[in-house]
Amino acid sequence: MGYGPRKRAKSQMPRLDSWPEITGTPKIQGFAGYKAGMTHAFVVDKRAKSTTSGMEVQVPVTVVEVPPMKIAAVRFYENTILGLKTAGEVWAADVDPLLKRRVNVPSRGEPSYERFENLDIEDVRVLAYTQPKMVSGVPKKVPDLMELRIGGGVMKDRVEYAKSILGKEVTINDFAPEGAFIDVIAVTTGRGFQGATKRWGIKLLSHKNSKHRRGVANLGPKRPGYVRSSVPQPGQMGYHQRTELNKKILRVGTDGAEVNPKGGFVNYGEVRNTYVLLHGSVPGPTKRLIRFRDAARVPVRADTSAAEITFVSTQSQQGV
Repeated sequence: MGYGPRKRAKSQMPRLDSWPEITGTPKIQGFAGYKAGMTHAFVVDKRAKSTTSGMEVQVPVTVVEVPPMKIAAVRFYENTILGLKTAGEVWAADVDPLLKRRVNVPSRGEPSYERFENLDIEDVRVLAYTQPKMVSGVPKKVPDLMELRIGGGVMKDRVEYAKSILGKEVTINDFAPEGAFIDVIAVTTGRGFQGATKRWGIKLLSHKNSKHRRGVANLGPKRPGYVRSSVPQPGQMGYHQRTELNKKILRVGTDGAEVNPKGGFVNYGEVRNTYVLLHGSVPGPTKRLIRFRDAARVPVRADTSAAEITFVSTQSQQGV
């Protein structure tokens, strides 16, 4: 209950302000998909000191459909006294025509990196866009454009990797394997304008109150002469950007029939592309754009081995 201020998110597409540093070969540090729904699965518990170690345990899982993303541009950053500053971009020769509805796409031509050769590049990222037209459960065709950082290795290798994927498709396997821990960022379900009791969980006033029971009893002291921001007030509830840390990828599958319930997911339909099974719930309703990022706070003793799934429920959800 401690988040504030609680105002509507500026955009339904989450914005990432930070990326963790990683080691290894260069790769993209983020991805995106569309939330299909939830179900449950039976997974073998690999925790050595758990009372159910070696046994099958039932866990809630979220199904996120993750069709391939395409790389529209490579963006370079240089370091200044004010921090990172965009040095420029190199766009692919061929991008989705619908992308013009999101951003002003520069005139197309063969990619040229000559003007960046003598610059001291501090960071390199790519502009990637989704392909919602491949997803039957999402009623839109205009792609969502986002920035993904290239991490791992030295800067020269990162730049070469970014050049190699420009204009091509990248998949969820280029981001993270099965068993990896990731951060999930999304905009929560909107609840509209709600009172202070439902919004903040404050105590009901006495039934003898002369005016109401679900209001704030006291707005604060006489000094200072304004209401502090810590006082519970009515207002927007839900539709806030939230980050869920350390969600484990239980499975990366290509056959949607493995997880599609009978009749399809409620308010979504059937999964027809590559999907991921995430342990637990993620923010937002069905059809919501979900962004992934490398985990910023990986547990010290995290088990990153692939999960052993013995059963995924495909029971019909239409009657729920």
